[in-house]
Amino acid sequence: MKLIIVGHGMVGHKFLECLAEAGTQNLEVTVLCEEPRPAYDRVHLSEFFAGKSAEDLSLVPAGFFEQNNNMLLRLNARAVSIDRAARTVTVSTGETLSYDKLILATGSYPFVPPVPGKDRKDCFVYRTIEDLEAMQECGARGKRGVVIGGGLLGLECAKALRDMGLETHVVEFAPR
Repeated sequence: MKLIIVGHGMVGHKFLECLAEAGTQNLEVTVLCEEPRPAYDRVHLSEFFAGKSAEDLSLVPAGFFEQNNNMLLRLNARAVSIDRAARTVTVSTGETLSYDKLILATGSYPFVPPVPGKDRKDCFVYRTIEDLEAMQECGARGKRGVVIGGGLLGLECAKALRDMGLETHVVEFAPR
């Protein structure tokens, strides 16, 4: 049986661990991960600014995919369309993969307000390690930063900007 999992975040990887524990000898599992690295702990992303590396935040034990050789992790492979009738997934590489079962574990995406300039250089979301690396690079040459959103992630981002020595401002819609 061919199983495709779209998404290799925290939930997608936990599902793989459960499959491995239950035994997957009758499965051929393909995991599509749009990022360039395996699953990592997004809940603790702010620790990246305190010195943790991408490897420290990884959720994938060393040798996991080698030990589960019927599981194939495809990095930089985003699902761009699903044809449920044909049971296929088209990947950003142009490839079309067939499946018997499909799991969607795509996680969340950041809300970016529809404001002018949102797609300018040096405007970031706070979601991936690559986003944080870009923020670090920008912060090293900047003097101030503005965070839109004063929720948990917004305030974590603001702390990261302050820790980089930037004058930091938080713009929040709510009254507090």
